[in-house]
Order: sequence, then C-alpha cells, then structure tokens
Amino acid sequence: MTQLDANWITTGLIDFEYKKYLLLAYLQKIGAHFNEKALYPFLSDLVFHYSNLVSIKEKKAIAVNQFPKMLTKIEFQNFKLEYEQLVHDDKYMEEISSIVEYALPKLKEYLKEGKDLYEFVEDKLLVYPVGVMPIKPAAGYLFLKEKDRNAVRVYEYAVTLFENAEEKYRGLKTQFVSTCYISITNTYENLKVDLIRNNKNLPNPAAYAVESKLDFPFDETFLPVAKRVLVKKISSDFKD
Repeated sequence: MTQLDANWITTGLIDFEYKKYLLLAYLQKIGAHFNEKALYPFLSDLVFHYSNLVSIKEKKAIAVNQFPKMLTKIEFQNFKLEYEQLVHDDKYMEEISSIVEYALPKLKEYLKEGKDLYEFVEDKLLVYPVGVMPIKPAAGYLFLKEKDRNAVRVYEYAVTLFENAEEKYRGLKTQFVSTCYISITNTYENLKVDLIRNNKNLPNPAAYAVESKLDFPFDETFLPVAKRVLVKKISSDFKD
C-alpha cells in the first residue's frame, strides 16, 4: 500500500504485530517512490503521519498527568510527598503506546530520506527572473524547463498568503497555460511578451524560469519542488 489511513493506529485491529506489518508495508512503498526520485505526495504524507503520532504521544502524556493521584507516603524528615497514579494504562492503551514508540523512529528515518532527496532536487534547480520585474511579483508566469529539452511548460501563478496564530505562510497557486518551445530566436523574454499580449488581465506580470539540471519525475518532483523554490525566491523579492 502507498497510502496509510489517517487513523491507522487507532482503527481496526489494535495489535502491535498487525500495525507493524501495516507500517512496514507502507514505508516499503514510500522507499520505492523515493528511489525513483518521486517526492510528492509521499513526503507530505509522511510529515502528516509523523505529526499525528507526536500529537498522540503528547496528548496521552497530558491526559495521564491530569488524572488524580493518591498520597501514599510522607517523609517528614525531607518534607517529601509521594503520590501513586490512580489511573493506569489498560491493555488497549499499552498496545497503542507500543505502536507509537515503534513507529515514530521508523517514520523519522524515512522523513530524513525524503528531506535529503528534496534538498538534492532543490540544489539541481536554477531559478531566475525573466525580463523587467514589477515591484511586487505576487502574480505572473512560471516557465518550467526540464534537462536538455526545448519544451517549456508555462503556468500562470499567484502567491497566496495564509497564517496561523504564530506564523504567516506563503503558497503558490498555479494554472497550466500551454507548452511552448524556446530557441535562440524564441527566448523566455519573447514568451513573456506573447503572454502579455494575449492576456490583458496581467498587463505587468512577473515571470520566472526554473530549469532542472537533472531528470526528475515531473508531477511528483519537478513541479512541486519548483513551486516551493519559487515561493522562497519571491519571499526574498516581495516584502509585505
């Protein structure tokens, strides 16, 4: 299986050996995708499951600590009080705890592999602006060119901004426009001029080219990593 149910650890048969089998089968498939240099949605799926297990572990500890305790001993000499936990883990919770403790380092191992692969891919991508740039490059065009190919996939992009209580995040919404071909006489700048001429809704767009030095799966790796690389580039060029 490539996917693991969101609630895999608490649904179905609660048995350590069974859950271990599910996890290892899932991670074997993830490893196979990584070997093919396919990153998404597999890396983000790993992050989701790892975060879920960390949350389960933390919330379980908080819940146990909030249960009442009974005073069992007073050492008057050291002014020390000893308490006994009134609520103990039953067999079900012990099995869940064992599964969580086993799964966390396994997921972390594959997370590291995925993050190393992401950094490798990111290092093999070149990103640079095309033509005259507007003051705020929040919307425009993205040109994606794979290694040793003249074909360029053109996307219209728009920066999205969302935030939680602590941080702001930038994302990138993209829409495929067309596939074009570049040459000595038909450059990225020429493509940009044609796009401006044909799309009056973006009269002064930004434009960025992202080129890959190596071959990567397009949908699973090149496109999603290019979008993240572009977000990083725009974040440095575009200040609120």
